[in-house]
Amino acid sequence: MVFMRTVGLSVPDVVREIITRNRSIHDCMAMDVINYTALAVKIQPEVERQIGNSVQLNTIVVAIKRYADAFEKNEEVVDEPVLKDARLSMTDRIMGMQWTLKDLLDQDMARMLGEAEKALSNSEFFRLGDSFRILADDSDVTRRIFQNFPKENVYSSGLAKIRIQVPEQNRADVVSYVTEILHRNGIDLVDALFSRDGIVLILKEDQAPIAYEKLRTEIPRARENGV
Repeated sequence: MVFMRTVGLSVPDVVREIITRNRSIHDCMAMDVINYTALAVKIQPEVERQIGNSVQLNTIVVAIKRYADAFEKNEEVVDEPVLKDARLSMTDRIMGMQWTLKDLLDQDMARMLGEAEKALSNSEFFRLGDSFRILADDSDVTRRIFQNFPKENVYSSGLAKIRIQVPEQNRADVVSYVTEILHRNGIDLVDALFSRDGIVLILKEDQAPIAYEKLRTEIPRARENGV
């Protein structure tokens, strides 16, 4: 059975996603050497593209400031057990495909997506502003299905995903904390997606086991400190 999940993003979600996958911006923010307004101007076009509407500059600045505040909370792990009660799972051999929402207006495309939903297992659907993304097992079956789609799509293979299940109120802190751990260990994020039950990290397959182990070791420590 295919498990499809549609997630609409808010401005804070999009801002966190952009910063998370841009290591240079993330590092400058962690060192508190970045101008929030200048950064907001720089990422505004991308934020508006993903949201699908115009977004006021001040709204983006506020979202950046909220994300930056999470760094201060994460400086002392003992005081703030960010990963308390988190659950991790990892899936390798993943491929990602992306289309624009306009593609859904194509009747053949809509029909084939419905057929793909019945044929694939463990696939997930993410809404990203004016586009949508599918994560699915990288298999001959998956490739045959999507190679026949009438619309060209952007896809990548050789990926793995790590799902972090955390309470909704903790997700802003978790994103900045997890990103810091991965960057500190030389692990680059391909993307970070937000689902209803947590966060999905997309990484290169060869780096995913290392990332999983680094994150897993933080959970018992967080639970002990959170008691």
